[in-house]
Amino acid sequence: MSTPHFLSNGQAQPPVLPTERWLQAFPAGQWGDWGKVSQNSRAGDTVWVSTSYPLWLDVVAQLLQAEPRRHVVVVSATPDQTEGLRAINAGAKGYCHLYAVPELLQEVARVVEQGGLWVGPELLERIVAATRDLLARSAAADQLPAPDLSALSARETEVAQAVAAGKSNREVAEQLFISERTVKAHLGAVFEKLGVRDRLQLALRLSGRAATRPAPKPL
Repeated sequence: MSTPHFLSNGQAQPPVLPTERWLQAFPAGQWGDWGKVSQNSRAGDTVWVSTSYPLWLDVVAQLLQAEPRRHVVVVSATPDQTEGLRAINAGAKGYCHLYAVPELLQEVARVVEQGGLWVGPELLERIVAATRDLLARSAAADQLPAPDLSALSARETEVAQAVAAGKSNREVAEQLFISERTVKAHLGAVFEKLGVRDRLQLALRLSGRAATRPAPKPL
């Protein structure tokens, strides 16, 4: 079973320590300095690195160089798209707000541990837009088959489209007047039926194909 680790630095100014929300999200989690985390974290474990940690980009690279099967999530008190791209380019599998609620931190951990990629809605849209531009410039893009969404119900299609547009589960729930638990259930079904692992793959799958989607099945 994987163990979450938070890389701390008590000598930094201000000190880099796990937040109360992180501790609530992962009661069995471990935290400590570079020596402790690098020694105790193993393949499959997730290491959380704050952007306030000195030379955090180098730290991410060193963690993955020492054990490529580690999962690294970068957290920031002031997240922005450029910083997020730097984190993902360095090999991080997740990028989110340092003070995210425990439930969101747990969801990030689940996605990353299952081999997915977690980024915020703004960064997700930026990545999707960049990919869409590359596809548009490619002659091969015209030969790509349209995704088959016929296996999805009408509600599953609505959830898939909203998530692919970068909306959070809460925003989807508010838009469709359903609970977040229902959104998660529909999203899990969408992932399974379309054979995608995470929100980014879903967004790329649906990107730019709205005009050719088959009519969804009724609920």
